[in-house]
Amino acid sequence: MTLSKLNKLNVLEQGSPKKIAAGAALAIVSYYVLRKKLPLIFSLLKSNKKPSSDSTRKHIAVNKEFFLKLKSLVKLMIPSVFSKEFMLLMLHTGSLVSRTFLSIYVATLDGRIVKTIVEKNLRKFILMLSVWLLIAVPATFINSLIRFLECQLALVFRTRLVKHAYKKYFKKQTYYRVSNLDGRLSNADQCLTEDINAFASHLAHLYSHLTKPFLDVSLMTYSLHRMSASKGVYSRTPAMLGLIVIIITGKVLRAVSPKFGTLVADEAQKKGDLRYMHSRIITNAEEIAFLNGHKVEHNLLKRSYTALIKQMDKIFWKKLWYVQLEQFLMKYVWSASGLIMTAIPIMNSKARRSDGRLIDDDPDGGVSERTMNFTTARNLLTTTADAVERIMSSYKEITELAGYTDRVSEMFSVFSDVAEGRYVRESANQLVGGGTVIATHDAIELTNVPIVTPNGDVVVPSLNLEIQKDMHLLITGPNGCGKSSLFRILSGLWPITGGLMKTPPPEKMFYIPQRPYMTIGTLRDQLIYPYTGEDMKKLGINDDSLDEIVKIVKLNHVVEREGGWDAKADWKDVLSGGEKQRVGMARIFFHRPRIALLDECTSAVSIDVEGDIYERIKSMGITMLTITHRPSLWKFHTHVLQFDGTGEWQLEKLDNSSRLTLNEEKKKLEEQLRDIPLIQTRLKDVCTMLGDDIPTQLTE
Repeated sequence: MTLSKLNKLNVLEQGSPKKIAAGAALAIVSYYVLRKKLPLIFSLLKSNKKPSSDSTRKHIAVNKEFFLKLKSLVKLMIPSVFSKEFMLLMLHTGSLVSRTFLSIYVATLDGRIVKTIVEKNLRKFILMLSVWLLIAVPATFINSLIRFLECQLALVFRTRLVKHAYKKYFKKQTYYRVSNLDGRLSNADQCLTEDINAFASHLAHLYSHLTKPFLDVSLMTYSLHRMSASKGVYSRTPAMLGLIVIIITGKVLRAVSPKFGTLVADEAQKKGDLRYMHSRIITNAEEIAFLNGHKVEHNLLKRSYTALIKQMDKIFWKKLWYVQLEQFLMKYVWSASGLIMTAIPIMNSKARRSDGRLIDDDPDGGVSERTMNFTTARNLLTTTADAVERIMSSYKEITELAGYTDRVSEMFSVFSDVAEGRYVRESANQLVGGGTVIATHDAIELTNVPIVTPNGDVVVPSLNLEIQKDMHLLITGPNGCGKSSLFRILSGLWPITGGLMKTPPPEKMFYIPQRPYMTIGTLRDQLIYPYTGEDMKKLGINDDSLDEIVKIVKLNHVVEREGGWDAKADWKDVLSGGEKQRVGMARIFFHRPRIALLDECTSAVSIDVEGDIYERIKSMGITMLTITHRPSLWKFHTHVLQFDGTGEWQLEKLDNSSRLTLNEEKKKLEEQLRDIPLIQTRLKDVCTMLGDDIPTQLTE
């Protein structure tokens, strides 16, 4: 539908210069809405200044920072004018424009139908009603298309953001560092799922919720003005009345509007906390059950849920009074104003026929014509008022969008900071990388490298270590002395805060923990992890090679028991502790790294199988760094690094016979120490029976 066609319907006719006043009123209304409800939107979209990712959480509102963050996210969602997202956006915009023109036509058609009823003209009534029903077909299709395209926009926006987020999340071990080295994102999973989805849905809905109302206000106000002018009425009173009511309503609602952006962001945070509490219980269910900790966990879960409920209840109460005031002003005050605005032109109308006769001189006194004009004007004015209402009420939705925008933007900022080695924690000692890392071929060298935890605790002030090929290192010491921390530093999980570290690239080192990770997939996927079946084919490795590996670690019975390499199961529960540890060791034989970092990885494996595995690894030329308490593994190592738990350390060659002798002597001394209390008690009893004095060393 075009404006030229509307002219043929007597809605838009030639006016006079006096119409400039009404046009100016329309411009003032549009300007007010833009300035009061979407402040700084034009100037900010031209700004290239980026928000700081280092700052702490600020007050969330519809301000300059919000538009800057929104601008950066929109660039991610719509990368170019040739993208699928931009095409969908244009199609959606076209549907909204078409719906506005159809609304104008239907409003005019309603007036014509009412006129035929007043005139009691059955033939014209049936004709107009038929046209009305025909128009309903494209109108309903466009309505459905608008909803469909809104959902599609939300989906493609979410897809773009999720792909970008996943790319950053798995870059430079961000998925590990964001929760272990940085303290800004407590629930990354909540941000990656719920927050991105809510942001994309809110933005797509808000675009539809704002674009059509702006079109409705502009075109329908213009149509009302042209219609009024064609009837010979040029009063500025209706336009001024509408403008005054809108301005007063806007100022009142803005003054009493709650801070929905902050409220929604807090609600999302508490939802993430509750989800974390549930996942924490699932992850640690066995330990909690062993310790009968269900009461404590129950109370923690109730506390988290109660905090969420209180926040939601707080939002509901604030919405109750705000929506009541909003509905009163926009439904009833505006309806009363609309009736006045419609009545003034009709009551003062001096319209004439083409032959110069006044319409009031018609046989019915101009009743049918006035009824038609009133119905058309009322429909147009109702649609315009509804559009302005949606624009003004959308401020609440914009503030909610600000909350999700802040959450998603903060997530991307944290991901970028963590990938660059910038961490922020609540602890007093901040972890700052200040050392140098250099890649080597197959040797490890640490020069004055401190072992510092993510909390900033210094475990070892300075470590100097050099490991060459065929040098196998045994690492010992009490708990918390820095054994596993050394592995995290060598693997690049923790940054070094000083000194120089030379290591092979991460893909040339392989870490096996005490509890190997079991992925989702087939039995084959467990053995070749982190490779996939496609990677295995590219390397030219088949299942026969895997059969040879499982024979080394004595797992061939598992392959037969589970039904072959393509079997799928929840391997974390299906395999025993020893079987999972042997799967972890099998990965060493599949990947053949230059250096193996072994952290108590055979504690549940029998000593004979353990010995065969270590002997085979050693024969393959793989350098082993092993943390263990088993003396049976000493013979497979050439050097020992011993931490004493106070920050001191000692590196020396491993003399197996001497160390075994010392170990046996230690056991005998421990047994003798255990007998001392019994000997002392017996000596006291004997002295008492003999009547002798108890030795002074027993009474001290």
